[in-house]
Amino acid sequence: MIGSAVLGALAAGAGGLLMPLVVRRVPEPAPDPTPLEDPTPLEDPTPLEVATTGEGATPTEVLATADEAAPVAEAAPKALYVDIAAGRGIRVGVPVASVAAGALVGAVLGWDWSLLLWLPLTPVLIALAVVDWRTRLLPTWVIRRTYWVLGVLAVAAGVLSGDLDALLRAGLGGLVALACFFVLWFIHPRGLGFGDVRLSGVLGIALGYLGWGELVAGLYSAFLVGGIGGALLALLRLADRKGVPFGPFLVIGAFLGVLVGPWTWSHLAGGGA
Repeated sequence: MIGSAVLGALAAGAGGLLMPLVVRRVPEPAPDPTPLEDPTPLEDPTPLEVATTGEGATPTEVLATADEAAPVAEAAPKALYVDIAAGRGIRVGVPVASVAAGALVGAVLGWDWSLLLWLPLTPVLIALAVVDWRTRLLPTWVIRRTYWVLGVLAVAAGVLSGDLDALLRAGLGGLVALACFFVLWFIHPRGLGFGDVRLSGVLGIALGYLGWGELVAGLYSAFLVGGIGGALLALLRLADRKGVPFGPFLVIGAFLGVLVGPWTWSHLAGGGA
């Protein structure tokens, strides 16, 4: 267990050192298209339009109307990925957290082929959590590539270990997680971003490979930690509860699933015995 923990810390920590390069390469989202100008009115403006637009009014009346109008607050610009990559959160925080999380994963999983999935995935998940916290966006550019790499590693681990049931469970886990999160997003899109839906499939594959208990515990823990953490942050006035991104809690829940998954499944299967 100690040897696998050391391996996990070293491998995940080395991956964490590469994350600034990855985040720096993420393309910025395309700006919103410029709205079309309103067409020229064909009829004379009504008195209400004159009052609200100032058309046909004297300069004094226009200024008075402008003074009475409530100012519109502009949203803060999104932090650039280049700047995020250069910040301490990615340069220092991600490697340090990756070492700790990698050691935990290695100690829990032991000398198992599932490390082939989880050790490369660990720093990516932590970097995504930092990016989501800074931008409230989970970049599709990273998640799409994570799907491909994780799929290849899952197949390799399943073939090398001879555990094809784990490979099948990983595929089903990804589909189940995607379906559940898509339904939640469809019902209440303001409470869950579509980036969270994409990330849930990645976590479903990785947790499903380990077992159904890990999958259930990981996804459930995300909502439990998110509810408690969001309320605590709002209570301490560190963040607006409605503005807290869910990605970091998804990542925390995934690692909790690795930790308590076997215990969860034994209790579910044994009826709490």
